[in-house]
Amino acid sequence: MKQGIFEIIENTALTESVFQMRLRGDTSAITAAGQFVNIQLDGLYLRRPISVCDLDGDVLTIVYKVVGKGTEQMSHMHPGEKLDVLTGLGNGYDLSLSGDKPVLLGGGVGVPPMYLLAKRLIGQGKQVKVILGFNTKAELFYEDAFQALGADVTVTTVDGSYGTKGFVTDALKDMDYTYFYTCGPEPMLKAIYKASNTSGQMSFEKRMGCGFGACMGCSCKTITGYKRICKEGPVMQKEEILWED
Repeated sequence: MKQGIFEIIENTALTESVFQMRLRGDTSAITAAGQFVNIQLDGLYLRRPISVCDLDGDVLTIVYKVVGKGTEQMSHMHPGEKLDVLTGLGNGYDLSLSGDKPVLLGGGVGVPPMYLLAKRLIGQGKQVKVILGFNTKAELFYEDAFQALGADVTVTTVDGSYGTKGFVTDALKDMDYTYFYTCGPEPMLKAIYKASNTSGQMSFEKRMGCGFGACMGCSCKTITGYKRICKEGPVMQKEEILWED
């Protein structure tokens, strides 16, 4: 973990409620796709955890959805403003387990961490398939970005307004893949857990206090005991997850 001051160089809307922010600063602590950063905002006690979307030298890209006071405040920020950011948080995805044909599934704001993961897997010569899940076409973002990387992209929408009608699991069921990686809301992760026919890794979204393992506020139960989403996670192996009824 490293604390640093980052300068905003871009903050643009991708949809009505989803924004892309690019920041320049010391990114050396970010070592794996799937890690997150924790951002301090004026007037708010708790930092806001946001997944790493992309990394290019000293430029960090995050994509966030406006859901409360913190992200609302971020959406009004401009290039040149600065943020206090903790970087290098979480464990990230293990790329060594992917096999030749991994599939990446992102739901809503679980899409962004899939981008850096896809970029790195494609850089290793893997045949990457990506399934992006949204409620409706108006929420769609990053389809073109994944295609530009060379990924085979499928989009699902719950209402059928774009791509395949249904959920990411509807697109997954007929696919040939060696391993899966995913991030999204817990009901989606649970559905993938049941529908997948290989091992895989799941990144959990959880409300956090400190973001670096001190407060135990984001613990979850696994087959080996309780783990902290912010420290031992947010990525968990499929086989270690114990789902609560």
